[in-house]
Amino acid sequence: MPADLAVIGLGPYGLPLAQAAVAAGIPTIGYRTGPEAGSLSAAEQRRMLAQGFRTTAHPAELGRVRTAVICAPTPRAADGGLDLGLVETAARTLAAQLRPHTTVILESPAPPGTTEGPLLRLLESGSGLRAGRDFHLAYSPSRVDPGNRDFTPANTPKVIGGLTSACTESAAAFYGRITDKVVRARGPREAETVQLLEANFRHVNIALVNEMAALCHDLGIDLWDVIRCAETKPFGFQAFRPGPGVGGHSVPQDLTAHAGRTLRMAELAQQVNGRMPHYVVQRAAALLNEHGKSARGARVLLLGVTYKADLADEQGSPAHEVAIRLMELGASVSYHDPHVPTWHVLDRPVPRADSLYEAAADADLTILLQQHRTYDLQGLSVKAQLLLDTRGATPTGAAHRL
Repeated sequence: MPADLAVIGLGPYGLPLAQAAVAAGIPTIGYRTGPEAGSLSAAEQRRMLAQGFRTTAHPAELGRVRTAVICAPTPRAADGGLDLGLVETAARTLAAQLRPHTTVILESPAPPGTTEGPLLRLLESGSGLRAGRDFHLAYSPSRVDPGNRDFTPANTPKVIGGLTSACTESAAAFYGRITDKVVRARGPREAETVQLLEANFRHVNIALVNEMAALCHDLGIDLWDVIRCAETKPFGFQAFRPGPGVGGHSVPQDLTAHAGRTLRMAELAQQVNGRMPHYVVQRAAALLNEHGKSARGARVLLLGVTYKADLADEQGSPAHEVAIRLMELGASVSYHDPHVPTWHVLDRPVPRADSLYEAAADADLTILLQQHRTYDLQGLSVKAQLLLDTRGATPTGAAHRL
């Protein structure tokens, strides 16, 4: 059966889209843009293949679909903005195969103006076709939340901004086969800015509660109880919780390189969140010192080194910097994570604890960095000599909380 959809980029944005499409009965092919790490389990990917999903390395197949969605990763560039290199490569590859009446959609995070700027130019120059006349062009921000069982592509509204009204309606017709609700933006720039606002909203609010964590510790206040009480307010408040840092594929954007300005709140949030691994290590060293031990030579066990609970994805995980800073202090670092069989820091393997409880009992300090579902935190709090909980996951009084 010929494919109806081509997903270009099979990383954190592309694989979930392809999964939702094949589940909706849309014949789908995937085209890789480079080394990509997705968040789907091996079992989920096998299920997709059984449903008819297939990957291809032949660009010619991209010209045989009605809809092509570019989901290439856009990691942080050296200037603080987003690196659009893989998006541009994907656009050139697609342009060489593009046929009239195809709907092209960009889902990768991108600065406002990308779709009707560099993406449009690459597609038009490479295909000889005109966007809005010969093919449809639109932007739709990815709203994937890996591991979220409550909100999936099917029940998460999809925002769409097309180059023309006809482009918007063509993209809406495609996404209407996957999701229950489609939200039409005025155009691509508005849709791109939705992604910008949503990503920075997360980072700014996490930064606020991370600063509150340090403040409350200094004042002897139980922040977790503060949050528990505050979230009973039915309006004007959304609960965020502190942690050892912010990981994942969604990054706050610096628009200096693209718009000549920056979002000061997002810039400050990035600084605050970026300091959290250092703060965790400071708290760890102080905790050891309070119990008559030095960080130098201390045995420290890190629990959970992925960026999100119950996933195998290590993208941007603060665990790496926590481990590096502990090693710089002279600590002997080991780790446990049910989703990560091997772990390297500074290109060196970190010893993995086979027996979790024995390792916690043997370690001078255990630091909970990620709250995986399989962890028995009550049992760990009993076994561990010292337990620093950066997620507020242990019972009150069972551990030292961030």
